[in-house]
Amino acid sequence: MADDLNAMAVFVAVIEAGGFRAAGTRLGVTASAVSQTLRRLEEQLGVVLLRRTTRSVHPTEAGERLYASVRPALEEVRAAIASVGELSEQPRGTLRIVVSVGAESFLDDQLLSGFLAANPLVRLELAVSDGIPDIVASGYDAGLRLGEVIDRDMVAVPVSGDVRLVVVGAPSYFDRHPKPTHPRDLVQHACINWHPTPDAPSYRWEFTEPGAHGGHEFTVAVPERVLTTDPVLITRLARAGVGLAMLYESQAREAMARGELVPVLEEFSTSFPGFYLYYPQRRQATPALKAFVEHLRGARQPRAVKRGRRANGGRD
Repeated sequence: MADDLNAMAVFVAVIEAGGFRAAGTRLGVTASAVSQTLRRLEEQLGVVLLRRTTRSVHPTEAGERLYASVRPALEEVRAAIASVGELSEQPRGTLRIVVSVGAESFLDDQLLSGFLAANPLVRLELAVSDGIPDIVASGYDAGLRLGEVIDRDMVAVPVSGDVRLVVVGAPSYFDRHPKPTHPRDLVQHACINWHPTPDAPSYRWEFTEPGAHGGHEFTVAVPERVLTTDPVLITRLARAGVGLAMLYESQAREAMARGELVPVLEEFSTSFPGFYLYYPQRRQATPALKAFVEHLRGARQPRAVKRGRRANGGRD
C-alpha cells in the first residue's frame, strides 16, 4: 500500500513539474529513481501513462484519467496527515512559500528570524518568482504577492499594509535633465524599467491624476534605457544616475533620506493595498503554515482593505 501511494505521488509530481528531473528535485530523489518508479507503475497497471521525449514528458489519455482521479485523493491524504500533525506539540517539517518579485523585501529579517526561533522544528523554503500561477500544483504551502492578483477563493493575510510606488532619480541625473512635472513628461526621459520574466511585457507605470472622486487613474509606457527582471539592479542604476525608476517607497526610503535618490511626481503617486500571504481555503493548512500565519498577525497590524485600483483581490 505504501509503495502504491508513493508511486502515485511520484506520478503526480512528474506531471505537475513537467519532467523527471524537476519532479526529483521537488521530491528530493534522483531523476533516475523517478523514472524507475514510473516504469514499475506502468508495468503494474499494464498501460503507458507518459509520453517521453528528450525534452519533455506528457501524459497519455490513460495518464490524464489517472491524474484527474489521483490528485484529489492525494490532497485528501495530505490534509489528513496535516490534521494528525496538529496533535504534535510543535509545528515541524518544511514550509514552502513562493514570493513574487518585489515582495521579498517585506519579509524582513527580524520577522523571519523570530518565526524560526519560535519554531525550531520548521524548515523554511522561500522561492522568489512571478512564474508560478498555481501554488498548490507547484507544491507550495502558500504564496506572497499583491492582493489584487490573488484569487478570491484564497485566504489572504496582510503582510505589508498599504504601499506606494514613487518615481525617483539621482541628483546626478537631474543635473543633466529637468525634473518632470507631469507623468506625460516621462517620454522625454531615460527610464529604468522592469518586467517579471524575459518574455513578459514591460511594466506600464501607474499614476493617479489628482481630482474629485479619487482622481483619474492612467498608465504611461515609459521609454526604456534599461529593461531588467532584477529590481535590485533597478535601484542600483537609478542611484548611479542612469535614469528614472519607479520603486516601492519602502525600497527607496533610505536612499532618499541620504539624498542619493530624489522623488518626483509625488502628487500623482497614491497608496494602495499591498502584499498578502495567501493559501487555499479548500486545503487544510499545515501546523507550520498556521504558526507562520499567527506569527505574521502578531507582527503586523492588519489594515482595512480598500477596494479600487490594485485592490480587487485583497482579503483576510
